[in-house]
Amino acid sequence: MGAFIEEGGSLAGWLPTEFASAAKRYWLGIFPTVRREATRWRRRAEEIPDPVLRRAALVNLRTERLNLDGAAAFAAFVPDAHRSAVVRAQVALQAAYDYVDTLAEQPCRDPVRNGEQLHEVLGAAVDPAGPRIDYYAHHPQKDDAGYLQCIVETCRTALRELPSYASVAEPMRRAARRMVSYQSLNLNEAQGDHAELASWACAQTPASTELRWWETAASAGSSLGVYMMIAMAARHAVPAEEATAIEEAYFPWIGSLHLLLDSLVDQQEDRVAGQPSLLAYYSSPEEAAARLGLIAAESMHRIRALPCGRQHALLLAGMAGHYLSMPVAVRAEARLATRSVLAAIGGLAAPTMLVMGARQALGRG
Repeated sequence: MGAFIEEGGSLAGWLPTEFASAAKRYWLGIFPTVRREATRWRRRAEEIPDPVLRRAALVNLRTERLNLDGAAAFAAFVPDAHRSAVVRAQVALQAAYDYVDTLAEQPCRDPVRNGEQLHEVLGAAVDPAGPRIDYYAHHPQKDDAGYLQCIVETCRTALRELPSYASVAEPMRRAARRMVSYQSLNLNEAQGDHAELASWACAQTPASTELRWWETAASAGSSLGVYMMIAMAARHAVPAEEATAIEEAYFPWIGSLHLLLDSLVDQQEDRVAGQPSLLAYYSSPEEAAARLGLIAAESMHRIRALPCGRQHALLLAGMAGHYLSMPVAVRAEARLATRSVLAAIGGLAAPTMLVMGARQALGRG
């Protein structure tokens, strides 16, 4: 099967066939590999000597397993010969992201430096030539028996197997660096405020987009751009102009929608954890709904201009369906935004909502 095959026409008539084909590839070819990789990392986490680090790794692998599934969804459109390597890289990176994100929220003397140092694992994982880093340099607990370094080396090894890694290496690293910056500055209430994050995000906002700083910040924290570049690296040729177009679609538009939807369904959890919600910067639920609808519509517009718009559209719809099929998405504080995003995505929303809802029910069971 070809990877991200170019096609013409609209994004409507092909939907049933393309969706069914992608779902079949995912459940029969990708999902079992994700399960094996998750089991591998769980067994490796059980060997972590420090009880605090061990618990953080194991809890994340159990409670965030849908994140691993979502990361690997990008492998549904890559050639069979390289699909396993893509899944290994994406699952390893997501496992690291969830783990260090949890550690960065724990109390320490310098939360900004600690968060930045821990999240350096994201940049290191996508740079096979990068140096070894002491990720725990500013963290109270340190003895993970090489768990994080093992994740890094697994991702690096998988990337070396992909034929076009060199063609997407730079945009992939840029996306990873944005993730590191976002996570180091996205402090909870006990650690500080968002003043530095706002200043940094304003400087990162492309002038032509007129995005608010928190919308750009959301995009910087999204992992979707990295996962897309890993999938692109499985191709035997990636034109530079295509890599640029994809990077500009995912940052800031698609990535912004991703993390804002994550904030939408996590509003109650964020309040309990003392984590400022990016959605709280909107003046009202009505404004939030309008802006999310606009960002979703622009994301779809950008996707239609890409050479492989069908596949990107399915992935975007799957991401949105994951969040909007959650029970919290129909609660009063989220209902307007949910409707606005679904309207922007259009006919792609219904089948993905159905599948994602079933998947979440299975996971809860």
